[in-house]
Amino acid sequence: MNALKIAATGMSAQQTRVEVISNNLANMSTTGYNTRRAEFADLHYQQKTRAGTINAVDGTIVPAGVQLGLGVRPTAVSVNVSQGALSQTGGDLDIAIEGRGYIEVTLPSGISAYTRDGGLKRTGDGLIVTSDGFPVVPNITIPEDARSISISPDGEVFAYFVDRIEPEQLGQLTLAGFTNEKGLEAIGSNLFTETNASGPAIVGDAGTDGLGFFRHGFLEDSSVDPVREITELIEAQRGYELNAKVITAADQMLGATTQIR
Repeated sequence: MNALKIAATGMSAQQTRVEVISNNLANMSTTGYNTRRAEFADLHYQQKTRAGTINAVDGTIVPAGVQLGLGVRPTAVSVNVSQGALSQTGGDLDIAIEGRGYIEVTLPSGISAYTRDGGLKRTGDGLIVTSDGFPVVPNITIPEDARSISISPDGEVFAYFVDRIEPEQLGQLTLAGFTNEKGLEAIGSNLFTETNASGPAIVGDAGTDGLGFFRHGFLEDSSVDPVREITELIEAQRGYELNAKVITAADQMLGATTQIR
């Protein structure tokens, strides 16, 4: 009885959906986090009677046929790339990206990763890094005697000193854009790496080639909507229960079959 296997794929699909929703809710306070959504597709069909074939009895053409589906399968967990709200923090090295783009960082392996988490820090040598200590590209070092830091919307980093009136420009932050942002691979710690699906990184100055701007003293909130996630969680739970009832019904039908004398 295929109903058992079909309902099992439905339960597995709803379980995947619940896992995605739970990850969204767990990251509702994560800086720069974008919500994920599980996507599904139906499995192949058994062709009991193919549409358009000729009826052997009277020679007429079968208008619809008989196609029996075999369940559902997950196809993707897509990322909603919509921007979260910006919250003012006042931090010297807190920057939010208003619009498209990612901050490029260098991993210990030497490859580049990308993030929208603008909660930057500085090392003991003054190098600007992420919260996990990965240096931001391009490397910018803040002098030890700098009184404060300012970052312009286009990414220029200025340092102010006690004994100087004019600030000193330390460098300029850049942004990286992608043809298909949903094709990026998440590796944790708010970081992404490029893939063949995302295309290569297109690095440029903020405000050029469709890239966004920096907002100094702000951080981007998570784009998770808790009310929507709870609603979808209830839907997934009900879908799981309905598929479980199908398995129960199929089991009862099999039980009735085995009891026939």
